[in-house]
Amino acid sequence: MVTALVTGASSGLGAEYARQLAERGADLVLVGRNRDALERIAAAVRERGRCAEVLVADLLEPDALAAVVARVADEQHPIEVLVNNAGIGMSLDFAHNDVEAEVAHLRLHNEIPLRLMHAALTPMLERGHGRILNVASIAAFMPRSTYGAVKQWLVSFSRWANATYRPRGITVTAVCPGFVHTNFHERLGLPRGQEGIPAVLWLNAETVVRESLRDLGRGKSVSVPSLRYKAARRLLPLLPDRLAAGIGQRGR
Repeated sequence: MVTALVTGASSGLGAEYARQLAERGADLVLVGRNRDALERIAAAVRERGRCAEVLVADLLEPDALAAVVARVADEQHPIEVLVNNAGIGMSLDFAHNDVEAEVAHLRLHNEIPLRLMHAALTPMLERGHGRILNVASIAAFMPRSTYGAVKQWLVSFSRWANATYRPRGITVTAVCPGFVHTNFHERLGLPRGQEGIPAVLWLNAETVVRESLRDLGRGKSVSVPSLRYKAARRLLPLLPDRLAAGIGQRGR
């Protein structure tokens, strides 16, 4: 029986990953900070005939993170699919941001996925199979303050890990969506329709998750949902830094 663990599972892409993985026959371990939201998603998973375990955890708290690491590494109840989805947004004005908030942002997007991947790999390698999906961003391919930087690290490490461990049965995929209709931007004070982004650039969560799970199954190291963002991935690195950074200012 396949069990998938999803961080940031209480809303947005995380909740959609839980739904689609359950539809594909996986049991779920749901990790997030909001117990009520996690329980609602767990109930929906159980209605589909799958098991759902809830782990309420703020991954920036050492004890909570240790509990999740231990669950990922539990060889008696193996995790076959790890989805590193938890994330937060920051203002792009690095010089005026609180530096401790920036450090927390760095930890949540880089250190914590690193720790969870490390915990997952030993049992996966012993079994000879497993899948890891890291939610990055199209921002990984443009200069976009610390957000682009942390996502670039996630893409680079996923590419290396997939090349290294795929021959041993473990695939690692970084998914790089563009703008997705979730509550992510609303938490930054940008209600839907007020983000300054053309409608054509918006994706829906269902499409992003479906395409990324397909690419995960195919063993791709990088998944970029939609043709328009595939084109953007190729174009953005060719632009002068100042122009690319200007494009990166959109949406904040």
